[in-house]
Amino acid sequence: MKRDNASILVVDDDPALLNSLKEILEAEGYEVTAAADGESGLRHLKEQAFDLVLSDLALPGLGGMELLKYLQREAPECPCIIITGYGTIANAVSAMHQGAYDYFTKPVDPTELRLVVARALEHRRLKWENLHLKKQLHRRYGFANMVGTSDGITRVFDLIRKVADTDSNVLILGESGTGKELIAHAIHYNSPRREGPLIPVNCAAIPEELLESELFGHERGAFTHAVRTRIGRFELANGGSIFLDEISEMSPGLQVKILRVLQDHSFERIGGIKTIRVDIRIIAATNRDLEELVRQNRFREDLFYRLNVIPIRVPPLRDRVSDIPLLIQHFLQLFSRTKKKPLKRLSPAAMDLIRQHPWPGNVRELENLMERLVILTEGEVIEVSDLPEKFQQLALSPQAKTKEFSERGILFTDEVQAFERDLILRALHQSNWVKSRAAQLLHLNRTTLLEKMKKQNIPSSPDFASQPETISKKSAS
Repeated sequence: MKRDNASILVVDDDPALLNSLKEILEAEGYEVTAAADGESGLRHLKEQAFDLVLSDLALPGLGGMELLKYLQREAPECPCIIITGYGTIANAVSAMHQGAYDYFTKPVDPTELRLVVARALEHRRLKWENLHLKKQLHRRYGFANMVGTSDGITRVFDLIRKVADTDSNVLILGESGTGKELIAHAIHYNSPRREGPLIPVNCAAIPEELLESELFGHERGAFTHAVRTRIGRFELANGGSIFLDEISEMSPGLQVKILRVLQDHSFERIGGIKTIRVDIRIIAATNRDLEELVRQNRFREDLFYRLNVIPIRVPPLRDRVSDIPLLIQHFLQLFSRTKKKPLKRLSPAAMDLIRQHPWPGNVRELENLMERLVILTEGEVIEVSDLPEKFQQLALSPQAKTKEFSERGILFTDEVQAFERDLILRALHQSNWVKSRAAQLLHLNRTTLLEKMKKQNIPSSPDFASQPETISKKSAS
């Protein structure tokens, strides 16, 4: 695969070969710098960053091996291809053992040159993307990006910091949508295993008959349709971590095999006899009560204690309401950037309704709502009318209005008095005009309610009272 505009340094003391290589590569669209000796090549390397270096191995003075060592030390992301004669192929192979990408023998075949150069540049691109991805993962799952200041989530963050540097097994407990997978990533990417893989497995999403093969792999011919050997997730996680999500859904038979991996860090592929040893950290998660499942004999007690070395309990969003504005700001900025939309903000009324919602889907539900609002809201401010219907229904409920009224200490303007009158009438109708019950709904004592009714000229009997809907329309007009 050709990479247009890639910069290539060619170093050779043969003027004819140097010019020929330059012409071939420039015809492919590359930017080529030519150097007639090692000293000139080194000077170019110190002055400019190159995507690829082609160097003769046998140069007068500073040789190709010295240039390779310089690249390995100062620019390890830049591949180096060695050019050599037939008599020094052994030296070229030695150079590859020390980090050279490939080598050519003279005379250089133009077709081979194009193919190897393209492969080397593609190798560099993939290597750079891999490093860039790891840096992004480190930034994304760094502690600075953990959102929340409530006591419950702060305790979770403190635990992550303490356990990340250890190799102990971790069990993450919490409802669906609370961010258990995010915490697993944070533990891995802030641990000494960060350069190794993090392999996730959703135990509930893989059929029971396939989960064992997914985890441990299988040998060719181990069962019908096993036409080739397959490496399992535990083997892929060697040197890193494995995240077993919803581990409570694992069958009892498979729990026994997981227990062995926890104890010995070894297993056999299905149909295999060779014991495979792995160096892994196990992070497990569940939204179920494992202790209750142990009491019901649905989860092995010994496996539970092996997993439960360091438990991290993630609070539901309804228990960390003070974090909602921070999470909203985080998601609005995130989706404004990723969806290429103007940054939006919530009106105070919309924010109040979102804080009142019980959030059964937790942070995931809030995240999905913010993505929807960023995409669909036309204006800069997200109003109550932009929220889904269930939030607008919440705004119309007497309980919500009462809560808002009692918490805010609203000044008694004409508009507020109309709202208060409407609210009292709704409570009276809802309680069949039983004053004590209406007072309870309004969080008032009965005497205060009677005083307000007198002040608002609300009759004591329903026979002479207007319906609240009529008053709502009147006050709205």
